Amino acid sequence: MLGKRAVVLGGAGFLGSHLCERLLADGASEVISLDNFITGDERNLAGLRMNKRFISLHHDITEPFSFDGPVHYVFNMASPASPIDYARWPIETLRVGALGTENGLRLAHQQNAVFLQASTSEIYGDPLVHPQREEYWGHVNPIGPRSCYDEAKRYGEALVAAYRRVHQVRTRIARIFNTYGPRMRLDDGRVVPTFVGQALRGEDFTLFGDGSQTRSFCYVSDLIDGIVRLAMSDVEEPVNIGNPREMTLLQFAEAVRDAMGGSSRITLEPLPRDEPKQHRPDITRARKLLGWEPRVRLEDGLRETLRYFRDLAERPSAPYTAHSLSDAASAI
Repeated sequence: MLGKRAVVLGGAGFLGSHLCERLLADGASEVISLDNFITGDERNLAGLRMNKRFISLHHDITEPFSFDGPVHYVFNMASPASPIDYARWPIETLRVGALGTENGLRLAHQQNAVFLQASTSEIYGDPLVHPQREEYWGHVNPIGPRSCYDEAKRYGEALVAAYRRVHQVRTRIARIFNTYGPRMRLDDGRVVPTFVGQALRGEDFTLFGDGSQTRSFCYVSDLIDGIVRLAMSDVEEPVNIGNPREMTLLQFAEAVRDAMGGSSRITLEPLPRDEPKQHRPDITRARKLLGWEPRVRLEDGLRETLRYFRDLAERPSAPYTAHSLSDAASAI
């Protein structure tokens, strides 16, 4: 990334903020974050407050945007990504997946930049093939309660492919599996912050279903490394980025409880409609084409995540104040 200028859509989110830090650490000349802060948080960018190579802009990417000067990479990390969030904002989720993605692709087309689409394992739906390989087309309910997110991401992949074929935009598609780490929101409804929040409050762990459904959990630094490797490669087909170590949610709850050193009980609730029963990536393509695989052990990643949430509870960080797009000197 040395000397390159990158735009990160959704740069104040959990993954987006870690990506901004990684790009700057890799020598990017400038990183510009665009976020409307529906689910992103200015506090995630507090560590970049004094970095003169970083700009945070408050902007809804469903509205057009462009920049003076060269742009070498556009990373589309923007979207509500938890069931609670896209149940609260289903139309916004669909709009950012459609209009926001196309606005990012237009910028990449104008600038002859690489465009990376942060897609998701949810495009596989409740899969009938296990583990999931990139060739699998999925098993998705197009009108169910999760469809606003699933179909927005599926449409996003189709749009990316169309821009590649019609306009020869250099595109990359990362299918992200469950990721965890610092800067997740305790109230976002996903399993890791839910368990951590319940553990910190001394509450029982709540599991949906009988706990036998499986997931695989990738630590955020591993995930971001895979994203950067993919962006800098010439791989155009989708690539699964996730940890192939599969475990039941009951096993994961026990792992969190062990890491906390607590004695919380585990209670069971009815399984939500259309929730996938099994998710585990086949990462053969990532290993072969990117030389990538996760390296952080679950136990180590959980320890870092718990430390972050404990520190946050004790010392809330000061926010990073974003500028509006119209105020930014580099924006048109």
